[in-house]
This record gives sequence, C-alpha cells and structure tokens, in this order.
Amino acid sequence: MAFHAEGLVAIVIFYLMILFVGIWAAWKNKSSGGAEGGDRSERIMVGGRDIGLFVGGFTMTATWVGGGYINGTAEYVYLPGFGLAWAQAPFGYALSLVVGGLFFAKPMRSRGYVTMLDPFQQIYGKRMGGLLFIPALMGEIFWSAAILSALGATLSVIVDININMAVVISALIAIFYTLVGGLYSVAYTDVVQLFCIFIGLWISVPFALSHPAVSDITVTAKEVIYQSPWLGNIDPKDKWLWADNFCLLMLGGIPWQVYFQRVLSASSATYAQVLSFIAAFGCLVMAVPSVLIGAIGASTDWNQTSYGALPPKDMDQSDMILPIVLQHLCPSYISFFGLGAVSAAVMSSADSSILSASSMFARNIYQLAFRQSASDTEIVWVMRCTIFVFGALATAMALLTGSVYGLWYLSSDLVYIIIFPQLLSVLFVKGTNTYGSVAGYVFGLLLRIGGGEPYLKLPPFIYYPGWVTQEKIHHVTGDVEYFIQQRFPFKTMSMLASFLANVAFSYMTKYLFESGMWSHKYDFLDAVVSKHSDEIMDKDTLVSNHDNIILSEITPVRQSLGASLAGTFINSEILSDDGASSPEDLVIKHD
Repeated sequence: MAFHAEGLVAIVIFYLMILFVGIWAAWKNKSSGGAEGGDRSERIMVGGRDIGLFVGGFTMTATWVGGGYINGTAEYVYLPGFGLAWAQAPFGYALSLVVGGLFFAKPMRSRGYVTMLDPFQQIYGKRMGGLLFIPALMGEIFWSAAILSALGATLSVIVDININMAVVISALIAIFYTLVGGLYSVAYTDVVQLFCIFIGLWISVPFALSHPAVSDITVTAKEVIYQSPWLGNIDPKDKWLWADNFCLLMLGGIPWQVYFQRVLSASSATYAQVLSFIAAFGCLVMAVPSVLIGAIGASTDWNQTSYGALPPKDMDQSDMILPIVLQHLCPSYISFFGLGAVSAAVMSSADSSILSASSMFARNIYQLAFRQSASDTEIVWVMRCTIFVFGALATAMALLTGSVYGLWYLSSDLVYIIIFPQLLSVLFVKGTNTYGSVAGYVFGLLLRIGGGEPYLKLPPFIYYPGWVTQEKIHHVTGDVEYFIQQRFPFKTMSMLASFLANVAFSYMTKYLFESGMWSHKYDFLDAVVSKHSDEIMDKDTLVSNHDNIILSEITPVRQSLGASLAGTFINSEILSDDGASSPEDLVIKHD
C-alpha cells in the first residue's frame, strides 16, 4: 500500500470540522451566559440540564454508535462461522436503551443526580462508592480503547501508517478535544458525528455493491461462494453462550456513565425517557450500512481487487473489514470521503467516555469522598488531569487488545455483573445496605473472574458445565492458540448471584443488628445502626446545588402487586424525597 495524501487531507478536513463544532458549542454556551449560572464543573459534567429533543436524540444515539459499533458490527457479519446471527450489538444495545428508558431514566433524572455513582454513595456510603467506581472506570476505559482501536485501524488503512501510531495520534486528538469543551461540545459534535457516519457510509455502499469483484449479497447470504454465508447461524450447542452474550449487551448496556450523562443532562425526566427510545431506533438505523459492508466483504473475490490475493480473514484483518471495503471497492474520491467522515465521527465518540470517567472521579472520588470543601476551580483542574490519565490508559488498552468486538464484551462484563445488580438494588429494592453491596460485589467478581477471559489470556479456575477447549489460528504467523470457552451462561449467572447476595446479606445483617444478636459496635461500616453517619452521603450533598428540579411532571408508577409485596421492591428512600408521598410533592430547590 502506498501513502495516500488525499486520505490524509480528508482526515485533516473532517477533524477540523469536528473540532470547530466543539469550540463553537463551547463558545455558544459561554456567550449565552450559561457558564455564569452555576458551577463550571457541573456544567462540564451534565451541561445546563436543558438538552432538547433534536440534539438530545443525536447525542443519546451516539452513546453507542461510534467506532466500535460500526466497525465491530461489520467485523462479525464478515467473519466466517459467525455472521449476522452473532452481530448482537445493534439489537442488544437498542434494547438496552429501551429498558433504560422504561425503568431507569426517570428515577435517576428526577432525583437530580450528577453522575451514575451518586445513588450508590447516598445509600452505600463513600467507601462503597469508591469500590463501584473501579468497574465503572474500567468499563469506560475499555470502551474508549475500542473506539481508539477502531479509529486507529481506519487511519492505518487510509494513509498507510502504523496502526500503533494511528492509535496514539487519535488518542492525543481526542484528549485535546475533550479539554476544549464539556458536555455541550460533546452533544453538538454528536450531531455532526452521526451525519458523517450516515452520509459517509451510505454514499460508499452503492459503489462497493457495484464492484465487479462483489457477488450478489442476497446469494452469499445463504450459499457458500467465497466463504460461509454471511447470515450465519447459531449452533444448538452454542445457544446458551449466545443468550448469555445478548443479555450482557442488553442489560450491561444500561449502567454506564456515558448513558446516564445524557439522561441527567436532559431537560426533564420525561425527555430522558423519550430520548432513550429515539436512540434505540437510531442504533438500529445506523447499523444497517455496517451490516451491508460486512456482507459485501463476505461476498468479495479479493483476488480481483487491489487488496491482494488473500482475503482479510486470512490476513488477520477481519476487524478492519469496513475501512478495507471502502478503500479497495470504492473509487478513491468516494472512499476518502467515506473514510474521512467515519474517522472524524468515531473520533468524537472517545471524548464522551473519557469525560464520563473523569467526571466520576472528580465528583464521586475526589470531591465527595476526600475533599467536600474543594472549590469549583479545583474540581475543574482535577477533571483536566484525569482526562490525560484516563486517555493514556485507554490508549494502552487499544494497543494491547486485538478484536474490537472483544473490547466491547470485556467492557460490558464488568458493568453487567457488578454494577447492574447494584443499580437494581439501590433503586428498586428497599432495605439493601453496604454489607449486602460488598457481598454482591465479591460474589459477582469471583464468579466472573473464575470463568477466565481469553481476550486477556486469563485462564479459568472455575470450569462451568459445558466448557470446551478451542483453538485459534493466526494466519499470518501460523501460530495456534488454545483457550477455554465457557458455553454455560456464567456471566448472567454471576450477575444474578451478585444481586441475590446483595439482597440476602443486606436483610441478614439488618436483622442481626436490629434484633441485638450482634452488638452495635460491630457495625463497622455504619450501614445499619449508624444510618446517618458521615459515611452515608446526605442528599443535599449529592443533588445539584444550583438546579431547581420540578418533578410534578412525573406520573406515579402504578403498582400491580399487593401493597406489602410491592413495598419490598420499590425503594422509597430513593424514589421519594424525605417523606414526600407523591411526585407532586417532590420539588428539590436550592439557593
């Protein structure tokens, strides 16, 4: 491959466009007087809580639609033996937005929280909030790494530079861009991002389909031409593995700061729900061109193209099938436009995850746990420093991990098994406490790590039923790698075990302390006896200091269960406001 000056020019143009929009959005926010109306750090985290339907719909869709999403979907549609049947991300993440909108967006937004970790610190205390920050941080870092890896792969195809160099350059650009603006810049660049992806890919698809080397994709969907059909199939022995991965994407896609960052920035709780539903539809629409490009890659006789005699799958480049199709099956002016647009678009996704991680650290760890007297300027500088640190960690992960889709699963594992059951407990189960939270954390973590992780070359020490030894052949080097595949749905089992452990240990410790069987002096976490100690966050500490949040718009949820049973599963300490009996009474006002 030769160096493509035109591709480099296209990249520069689209990067400058994204950067211009980000700077313009930051200037627009400042000139409108928004920066003077509240804490600057909080405005960086959740904007002015006035994101409307248009911009909000785009930015909520961009929660998942980025480099990892479009490249990963095309990759799995293209991979022989997997195909569309195993490209679960579009439907999985779309359903996660629907479930999030139905059950989680309203209680989180109506309480006026600033980050996803706020309710955990309110109920479980500062120390437990710090523990839960670890999987949340790792999830954001892995997701950022997936974006950077996808972008690096795209850049390496366009301008033929080393992929590691491409990742580093992309990370530096994303870090700089994140420092330019807060959530306002993220939201407005998301609009440009999705337009770039949609237009760039759809312009390229017809040209790729009409290339002489590409067979009819309706034929290759079901028949073997150059490789196995791209529709794929689910082997009966893999059905539980497929279901486990799908549940991971659907439910594990909810407890992410990148999602709740958008929810908490919505102008109302109802808007937060509507935006979630719009984004679910947007995720499906944005996946269509990626699916088609993956199918085109599986239907191509690569020996007739400028790529070479061997197909990408035999060159261990399946994860780059999208930029390869655009580069070698489209005219240069089309491919450079499409690749340039996609590159600039997916680059803007990285800032959201890095901003989310730095927001949680600055607010929930630095400010609420260690420095409650910290000034607003101090918090802003902490966020700026952590943006650099987390950007560096994401870059390291992008360089060390191979498959983009594997990075997706890695990141979702941690939040699905540890944070999702904790979020269920803190919002919908009355009476859980810090002891139960610790137990659930430990149970879920041990059961998940015990199953091993091939992408990290971590061998299992728990062999679940149905495990098998698989081999992976590296075509370029000829090396054969063996790994253990767990076909049992152990990830979902670990999540359920974590949830049940939280509830069981919470009620057990509550009974033991309140009945007098255990002395109050042993309540070292101040979770049962000393309910209102300094360890447990006060609501006024957590809720926005400068935001009047009117909750009269919220319609009470009708309980279909009996009063006694329903009361057990509705955490009134979270959904009500110090004794308020109805949403009309819930008005949080701050001077």
